[in-house]
Amino acid sequence: MVTMDDVRTLALTLPRSYEALVGHRIKFRVGRLVYLAFSRDEEMMGFAFPKDLREPLIRSAPEKFVMPRPSDERYNWVRVRLAAIDQPEMRALVLDAWTMVVPKGLAASYFASGGNARGDPIRA
Repeated sequence: MVTMDDVRTLALTLPRSYEALVGHRIKFRVGRLVYLAFSRDEEMMGFAFPKDLREPLIRSAPEKFVMPRPSDERYNWVRVRLAAIDQPEMRALVLDAWTMVVPKGLAASYFASGGNARGDPIRA
């Protein structure tokens, strides 16, 4: 099972990523763009995800993925039940979401360096 603290540990290592408290909810941003957000009970995580792939993702694993709240449906956004994913899947979701909000060159240099800004290899 993945926790918000597991996500936080990864998200805070990503270049330009920072944590913010907005409306009593923890969110991770790059600049003003939110790429991760947690429900108040910390059981659900919303994440940046292409709208055109949202429905196929949810259909592929409805026990994991759910539509965003109606007010967020206009955004590139999906929600996941943290208890339904493992560490490697969380890592992939977080990195993909982060990649959607950073400049392409920054993402490319991050991955070319082995997964972090200092060049140290990331351990799964």
